[in-house]
Amino acid sequence: MSNLWGRVLHDLRNPLFRQGYALMANTVITGVLGMGYWLLAAHYYTDEEFGRGQAVITAMRLFASLTALGFVGALARYLPVSGRRTPEVILRGYGLAAATGGVAAVGFLLTLPLWGETYSVLAGFGPGLFFLGSVVVWAVFTLQDVVLTGLRRATFVPLNNLIFGLVKMGLLVALAGALPEGGIFVSWVIPTALALIPVQWLIFGVVVPRHVRQADAGQDPPRLREMGRFLAGDFPGTLSILAIVYLVPVVIATQVGEATFGRFAMAHTLASMIELLAMNMAVSLTVEGSFDRASLAQNCRRALQRALLIVTPIIAVAILGAPLILRIFGTEFADEGTTLLRLMSLAVLPRVLIEVYLSTLRARSKARALAVVQIGLAVLVLVSTVVLFPHFGVNAVGYGLLFSELLVALLIFGNLRKILKYGETARSTVTQGSSGAA
Repeated sequence: MSNLWGRVLHDLRNPLFRQGYALMANTVITGVLGMGYWLLAAHYYTDEEFGRGQAVITAMRLFASLTALGFVGALARYLPVSGRRTPEVILRGYGLAAATGGVAAVGFLLTLPLWGETYSVLAGFGPGLFFLGSVVVWAVFTLQDVVLTGLRRATFVPLNNLIFGLVKMGLLVALAGALPEGGIFVSWVIPTALALIPVQWLIFGVVVPRHVRQADAGQDPPRLREMGRFLAGDFPGTLSILAIVYLVPVVIATQVGEATFGRFAMAHTLASMIELLAMNMAVSLTVEGSFDRASLAQNCRRALQRALLIVTPIIAVAILGAPLILRIFGTEFADEGTTLLRLMSLAVLPRVLIEVYLSTLRARSKARALAVVQIGLAVLVLVSTVVLFPHFGVNAVGYGLLFSELLVALLIFGNLRKILKYGETARSTVTQGSSGAA
């Protein structure tokens, strides 16, 4: 035990692990509080309202993330080296994410009858306006964690989401009697909006000024054109990945009843949280790769080892304990979600390899390769899910993910292996080539 604790303390002195562990801790906190939140929702609200709340929140996150998550890679890549232009980069990211998310939400609201009965709850000026505002709020909320990570302050992220999660749960219970229809969505959005205030004060009042002061005075901040070229390659790929995370559940919501979707969404949410653990260390790798290009290969090996070490036992627990975990929410959840949770959990193993590889591409500004891998993965998932849905129902999502991510992991493995060995076979070349790298 003492050796393990000593190793953890040693890891925390390394920014790669400190950032990665902070984001993983955030995922664990979010996951535990998320389970508590949905457990309370299942207890205090009807099955139909539970499914409706899941569906509306999923739609909100889809439109808010259209650009917000598209900027995750760019902010992680360029914030560490933005210097005096850091505030401008952040504000541009916030503004573009909020604007494009808002436009997409308006298009969704104007075509609401096409999206099925589940989303009819958003009809009318008041509900529509509230949904539009929630999309804008969630877009900024999504990016603020990435901003803190890009500025090497990811340790603030778990605290923020701990407070956010607790307030959300309290409001959920409080609204159960006053707002039995719509209370789930309202209890999700209001704490999100309130959480923006202290975090933005922390970012612009404390973290950004410190980052600017510590920046190398001789460092030339990245130009908007350079960032634009990176986004032109990274954004289409990231948008494709969003189709896997958010669009697939929205499509499922249009094909099944509200109660069935609620049970599907619970299994999907739990498996997605495990997947986030793999992505957390990868985001940290992008940040540290931008700060220190010479150590990218070494950090890549470290990130892959730690990510597999952490997620493998969690995946094993999810696969073996899926029925027991889901039965907490009710026997119907276990009956309908066990296979999906197992398949999606197993798919996280190849996803670890894919995410580490994508992060090395971002750190090296290989935007074209990023787009090819991400778009290819998204097409595989969407096509396989559509083909399998008539035969396996909602479990088609799990089978499609597992097949697609295994195939892509096999295809990129050769290139990833070269990157992992690069620091051992050409250390002098890496050191020399890193000087002044973009």
